[in-house]
This record gives sequence, structure tokens and C-alpha cells, in this order.
Amino acid sequence: MDERSAVLGLDIGTGSTKAVLTDARGGILATSVRHHSMSMPHSAWAEMDAESDWWGDAVVCLRELAAAAADLGRTIAAVCVSGLGPAVVAESPGGAVRSPAILYGVDTRSGEQIDQLNRELGRPEILGRGGTELSSQAAGAKLLWLAQHGALQPGDRFFSSHTFVTWRLTGAYYLDHQTASQFDPFYDMAAGRWAEDWAGHYLPGRELPPLRWPGEIVGAVTAAAAAQTGLGAGTPVLAGTIDAWAEAYSVGTTSPGDAMLMYGSTVLMISALEGFRSHPGLWATTGLTPGSHTLAAGMSTSGSLMSWIRDLCSGQSYESLIEQARAVPPGADGLLMLPYFAGERAPVSDPKARGVIAGLTLGHGPGHLFRAGYESIAFGVRQILDLLRAADAAPTRVVAVGGGTQGGLGLQVVSDVCGIEQHVPRTVIGASYGDALLAAQAAGLADPSAGWCDIARTITPDPEHRAAYDELYPNYSRLYAATRSIVHDLADFGDARGT
Repeated sequence: MDERSAVLGLDIGTGSTKAVLTDARGGILATSVRHHSMSMPHSAWAEMDAESDWWGDAVVCLRELAAAAADLGRTIAAVCVSGLGPAVVAESPGGAVRSPAILYGVDTRSGEQIDQLNRELGRPEILGRGGTELSSQAAGAKLLWLAQHGALQPGDRFFSSHTFVTWRLTGAYYLDHQTASQFDPFYDMAAGRWAEDWAGHYLPGRELPPLRWPGEIVGAVTAAAAAQTGLGAGTPVLAGTIDAWAEAYSVGTTSPGDAMLMYGSTVLMISALEGFRSHPGLWATTGLTPGSHTLAAGMSTSGSLMSWIRDLCSGQSYESLIEQARAVPPGADGLLMLPYFAGERAPVSDPKARGVIAGLTLGHGPGHLFRAGYESIAFGVRQILDLLRAADAAPTRVVAVGGGTQGGLGLQVVSDVCGIEQHVPRTVIGASYGDALLAAQAAGLADPSAGWCDIARTITPDPEHRAAYDELYPNYSRLYAATRSIVHDLADFGDARGT
């Protein structure tokens, strides 16, 4: 190992930008974090400022780690950037950002564009070509929204979060295949390229970025970017990808049968496949290498829901609420919750879905509500697993990552509800660690066939809890259908009054 070399991974997340400096074995030399938040100016919108939240925070983190490398006598051999997504922002030929960046499926503003695309292209044709039914996760529909609202004009270029930062670092315009495969319906999964006929029809005059694979070198740090970031001019910069797929790479869930279950502000499951397949309700995407494929699904709330419950129980800490929830039996004494507090992406695709709390009595307290929140998330994960089984893609090994792995009770409830083991890595840094691994491999410092993941513990299901959850699961599954028309009316009522 070259003791003088280091690699840098940077990830732009929903709540923060995180960067890590590692050696060739994955040893952590330094980290940097810059916190930010998304803006929700309307009930269906979720935005970020690409200049300040993406590039501005990246500059701060990169400068800190470039200084740390210099203090350690290390040379940064390569940089890789990942980010939240699929997200979209457009830039004019003169370099002006047209509007705030639209985020992934938590932004549900493109419903009219989805209806238009389904009507004009056909749902079966979209599913057959792109592998995924259109939902609020579809970045292609968000591009159409931008175009129809004057924020993506002919001659403009468009970016996701990580490619925007890479563009500022290198001047290289690209989109990685993995991210592009979530720009439905404008990526052809069978052909492995842009669906240029559909994109040309709906986005005439807009320049489609050339496609690259994650881990490929796309450019080098320019002199101007070096002056801003402290990185050495000429440092190789790699194509990154969407943060969840970078994190999946960091924990080694790349072989068929592997799945990553990520617990953050939302829940996301990515299951690696032997070959391409699709299923309604799941997102078919490419993997990180040519010929690789995944099926994925993401809920719209997880950690954000538990934070809401904590805030509702004002004055109580997470630790106190977790202990109260531990004392509550499985099933929360008849309390059942739907976690659709921000609409839902999967297992139901419904931006107008809303949270439901059923079975409340005067005997229920904060511990019941907190446990019911965990159980609602777990039931949603179980529904996603049912969809994967229906697609003949049930995972045989599940690795759990994200901030939600630290609490203990939430993980145990998911294992109990779903009947699965979850393996938790010793190092749970996140997507930036996967970026660093890609950078080390591209720089020739790490074996391309080896990873850095070391499993620290395994969560196993408690068989004594299975019967209660099996009894409740059908009621959970029926609750959405039973309340759908009511919550849609309530969503319209609230939207009409600006809530």
C-alpha cells in the first residue's frame, strides 16, 4: 500500500454533505460534515439550492479534507462524488442555475406530467422500455415539469446533485447510467442508453448528458476549482452515482441475492439481481457496472416520522421514548399506523396518501405511539419484500445501514415483523465511504474485487413476536385501501387551504 496516498469520497445528502478521507485499506483519516436542509415551499414540493447546499457545502468539506491530507503528508489520488437522487436542476449556457433543484420522490409536484406521459406513451410501453412505472420518483417527469415551467430551456444542461458538483470540479458534463436509469421514461433499460426518441420529443433542444459508468474517470480538478477547494489541480475525479447505490457498494451488496436496507429520513431497499427484471411497484435500475441490475423501492418516511413523533411528545428524548416503546407489547395494544405522512413512493405509489393512526384509546401513551411508528415502517418493509418475492427477486442476505441502525429497537421490530436477519456493518459512514472505495479502486490502490465491509452484529427475529405481527399484517395491508378515498379528500382540502 502506498502510505502517502489517500482518496476522498463526498456525498450530498438530504440533511448534510459528508466527506471522508481514507487510506487504501479503508482506514478513516479524516471526515467533514456540513449540515443543510431541504425547503418545502408548497405541500408537494421539496427543493434545495444547488449553489449553496450542493456546491457551497461541497467546497467547505473538500477544503477541510484537502487541508487534513496536507497535514498528514498525504496526496489525494482520486475523488468521487455521490448524492441524493434522482434530483434535477438546470443550468443555462451562461452558467446560471435556472431554479431551485427538485428532489427525488419526496417531491410530488410532477403528477400532471406523469399523467401526460402515461396517456401519450402508454403505461405498458413505459414499463416495458424503462422497467419502472412512473411515480414521484421518476426524474424524467420532473424534467418535463421544469421544461413546461420555463426552468429547462433549449440549450440548457441538466444535472443531478453529484453531477452538478462534478461539473463544477471538472467541467465534465455527464450522467452515470445508474442515475440515468431513474430518469424514467427517458432511459431505455434494454438498450442501456437514452431513449432519444422520447427525450427528443418531450425535451427538444435540451442537451442529454453523455452516459458513463460509476467508477470511470470523467475528468480532473480544474485550476479554478482547485483554488476554491484546495484540491490539487489535475486530481482525477470519478463518475459517482445516487447515494443509496454508493452506500450499497460500500457494504458489498452487489451479488445476486444481496440487499441493502437503508434507514435514514426515509427507508430504501436495493436488491441486486442476476439479470434485468421489472415489477409494478418496484424500481428497475442498472447497477454500478455494465450488465448489472437492481430492483429497489423506497418509502417516503422513516426517521422523519420518528422525529415527528418525538417532537409531538415534547420534552421527551429519543432514549426515553425508546424505553417506553420497549415496554409496550408487539402490536402496541391495538394501535396501528400508516406511515404515509409525506405521501408514499412504495409499496404504494400515491403522493396524496396521508398518515393514519387507527385504534387510539385513552389508554395509549407516547410509548404506544412510538412503537406503532416503528411497526408501521416495518410493515411497509414487509410489503416491499412481498413485492420482491412476487418478482422472483427475494433477497437471501440483508445488510442494514444508515442512522436508523443505531437505535436498536427499530431494527429489531423490522426483523420481527419481516422474519429476516439483518447484518450491520462495523463502519457505517454512508455513501461517501462507497465513493472512497470506488476512488481507491480506480486509482489502483485497492483490489477491484474486494471491499471494505466488516459485519459487526446480526439482528435475528424473535419468534415469540411473529404470531402477533402475522395477525396484524392483513389489517395493515387493508387499512390503506379502506381509508384511501377519505385521505385523498383530506389532502385536497388541505392543499386548497395551503397546508
